[in-house]
Amino acid sequence: MSLSLEQLCRCSVAVDLGAARTRVYLKEVGLIVNQPTVAAVNTRTGSLIAVGSLAERMTGRTPGHIRVVRPVSGGTVVDIDIAQRMLRFFVGNKVRRAWRRKPLLRAAVCVSHDADPLARRAAAETLAGLGARRVELVDTLIAAAVGCGLPVERPEATMIVVCGATTTHIAVLSMGAIVAAEKIPVGGDIIDRAVLEHLRTRHELLLPGQSGHPLHEVLRGADPSVGGAEVHGRDVTTGLAKSVYVDAADVRSIVRSPLTGVLDAMRAVLRRCPPDLVADLADRGVVLAGGSARLTGLDELLAQGTGMHTHVADRPDLCAVEGLGALLEGKVQPLPLGPLSH
Repeated sequence: MSLSLEQLCRCSVAVDLGAARTRVYLKEVGLIVNQPTVAAVNTRTGSLIAVGSLAERMTGRTPGHIRVVRPVSGGTVVDIDIAQRMLRFFVGNKVRRAWRRKPLLRAAVCVSHDADPLARRAAAETLAGLGARRVELVDTLIAAAVGCGLPVERPEATMIVVCGATTTHIAVLSMGAIVAAEKIPVGGDIIDRAVLEHLRTRHELLLPGQSGHPLHEVLRGADPSVGGAEVHGRDVTTGLAKSVYVDAADVRSIVRSPLTGVLDAMRAVLRRCPPDLVADLADRGVVLAGGSARLTGLDELLAQGTGMHTHVADRPDLCAVEGLGALLEGKVQPLPLGPLSH
């Protein structure tokens, strides 16, 4: 880890390209971009119409010649061209002009721990489109753990669960490296789709396209005294406006099924760890990070299933980019290890 830390300290910009949001950190400045990873494209001309929040608001509301796309899926860049153009708009001309004066601009970007060579190359090429001459690839789990304040560089076990929009990463870390890790295709989007399907089949209700987080919508509005909430949408049959009462307990039971996959993956990771590290975790517990870490009941479910204390990071959605920023700023010092001399 010492060599990678040395290289990272030479970087000027860090990027967390998530399936849901894109974040850019500028050295000695801080977070300068925190926008949805969405772009609207005119299919007739190929031009970019909008990016970020504005493009996200266009979802489900555009004419046929305008397409709303997400260039990142599961932590992997699936459309390099759109991702590059989107990043240029996010960063802005002023910052990019300053970067052009740095012929040896270095950048860092988060990648999945099991990313294949094509996924790594796509991430590097996306940053090269911003003018980066060298791109350092940093494991998302390491960056998120640093952002949570975990002592990843020490010979002590730390366990982190990064809950994203489309995937969840689970890992046990020690001495700056991954001891055991798993990635499963369960995230906030899958949870939301399960809730949408429940509302459609049980209540014949379609939510509007802008209801990006129906789970939060239902549970946040739930009245504790009656255990439910009124949800507004469109009737499946008539197409007219409709309001229904939704039982929060039913929604929680629907959500529990996909979340069980996270619990199974955690158990698989723990089974592959040495007993000494598992003993450390019994005292230290588990940290939840990522944009979907605040899913209602997730921390309680994992705590009950593993018997370990589970808590959500202070700002779980920013952990990865803040961890990258800390690495760039040199705030993490490696454990001094070298050959012993007599």
